[in-house]
Amino acid sequence: MTTTPDPRPLFAQTLDQCGRLVDAVAPADLDRPTPCADYDVRTLLGHLVAVERRVVHIARGGHPFEVPSLVDDVPDDGWAQAWKQARVDLDAAMAEDGVLDRTFHHPAGDFPGRLAVFAYVSEVAVHGWDLAMALGQRGDLDDALAAACLEPVRQFLPAAPRGGPVPFGAVVDVATDAPAYDRLVGWMGRDPQWAGRS
Repeated sequence: MTTTPDPRPLFAQTLDQCGRLVDAVAPADLDRPTPCADYDVRTLLGHLVAVERRVVHIARGGHPFEVPSLVDDVPDDGWAQAWKQARVDLDAAMAEDGVLDRTFHHPAGDFPGRLAVFAYVSEVAVHGWDLAMALGQRGDLDDALAAACLEPVRQFLPAAPRGGPVPFGAVVDVATDAPAYDRLVGWMGRDPQWAGRS
């Protein structure tokens, strides 16, 4: 798999983008559906904060299933603060000496730190799209981030099999000249034309 030598700057950009969307969530948005079928906005935020916490945990040698994939200890008016606090801890973990040379126990298996961090870049980028679509803010996404994820994601996540132990839907066909975000989320099994915002 080809990635940049150090995926942390791209990870930081993706986290910044997602953080701006988290900041934009109002209490009235929390019950909105998202393109991620299992999550409304509230549970998507719970997963995003959990991802931040999980990356910290596995960057320091922990195993992913020792921490939850969804947090529910945040009040409805506390998501932005929870995201920011988890981000402080995540930035500290990413700045540790030799972090990218460690073996990360990712949910999909053990990977070199560089590869595992890049996997989280794509996860946060796609969940950022989920949140943007739920909020009606697709225009706030940076297609350059999605473009940086496309080829590595296609190598890391094959078109088949999908479903079961591979927690992604079937690839959605997207035109080759479509925006990078449409191509990225299509590969991850989402419909770029999702229109479920209520």
